[in-house]
Amino acid sequence: MKYVILLGDGMADHPVSSLGRKTPLQAAKKPNMDLVATQGRIGLVRTVPEDMAPGSDVANLSVLGYDPHKYYSGRAPLEAAAMGVHLTSDDIAFRCNFVSVTNGMMEDYSAGHITSQEGEELIKSLKPLMPGGRLYPGVSYRNLLVLKASAKAICTPPHDIMDRPIIEYLPKGEDSELLIELMEASRTVLASHPVNLKRISEGKKPASMIWLWGQGPAPSMPTFEERFGIQGAMISAVDLLKGIGTYAGLEVIDVPGATGDIDTNYAGKVQAALEVLRRLDFVYLHIEAPDEAGHEGDVEMKVRAIELFDQNVVGPVIQGLNDSGQDWRVLLLPDHATPICLRTHTREPVPFAMLGEGFEPNCAKSFDEEAAKQGGYGIVDAIDLIRSLLRE
Repeated sequence: MKYVILLGDGMADHPVSSLGRKTPLQAAKKPNMDLVATQGRIGLVRTVPEDMAPGSDVANLSVLGYDPHKYYSGRAPLEAAAMGVHLTSDDIAFRCNFVSVTNGMMEDYSAGHITSQEGEELIKSLKPLMPGGRLYPGVSYRNLLVLKASAKAICTPPHDIMDRPIIEYLPKGEDSELLIELMEASRTVLASHPVNLKRISEGKKPASMIWLWGQGPAPSMPTFEERFGIQGAMISAVDLLKGIGTYAGLEVIDVPGATGDIDTNYAGKVQAALEVLRRLDFVYLHIEAPDEAGHEGDVEMKVRAIELFDQNVVGPVIQGLNDSGQDWRVLLLPDHATPICLRTHTREPVPFAMLGEGFEPNCAKSFDEEAAKQGGYGIVDAIDLIRSLLRE
């Protein structure tokens, strides 16, 4: 049996006025996702515990079958693993975003989706400012800083404070003075950096400062094979998912041209997934683009991202599985909602659908939030859902 999780990050949403009170999932043309729902089982899944923040880190750990209460230590240490950065027992990893701040307001959590090449140049200039110099470039605006510091500071994700004054959301608590000092020191270097001057001349948003958040020590967790007796792989453009895959003992597949945005290499990811399934029995294929569109508050982009996921990932994967001659099961879902109206994550249950060997249809008409409420599953916990996928 081959098992596949197809995850469209942040696909779920709330009704949008410009879409006639439909959600982006309801408005999008997505025949392949609808097929999964109509020919399989559909329901709602709770991916974020009530007492935890609704981040992609917590949600994807849950979807993969790991209780975040036991195994979650922070977002940044997961990304450190993906980047090959070793954390000692007294190291604390911080997510280090490039952001655009104008007149004290958080204008863009991603510095206009700055390129990885531009980001690497900026990181080189900032490295001497950082204690120990352990500042690492990542993908686009997503970077990593490792400090000998406390993990107890209260830090806010920048995508949660779009168009708000940053002074209200600067780090607070233990070691917060150090974090604020580093964030403020970055402004001077970045203001005159050639990369930013060029971006401004081209009408692009500059990386005006760094923003530290998502901190934590290295986690300890059993491998996916130890938990479920199955070997598998993780395919994603973003370091967070690669880090989760690393700690879970999954083979992490790097796909050239995978960007974490709407222009990602969909075909390359699908090809990699189908090739993996010739050797292993499980693959987790993650697409980031719908979440990015949600954070941008861009309705048209989110609908388009969902349609591209359907056309370029869901359809080809199902076709490839059918052509393989193997028995298979697919779980389709978002990790959380990223509502256009809020531009950040929420924790409400999200739709899922399962198709394949042993799953009888439960009379759904489409894959979306409302259809999932009518599904035969009701509301299930993510950890129970993956057990159903792998063992039912």
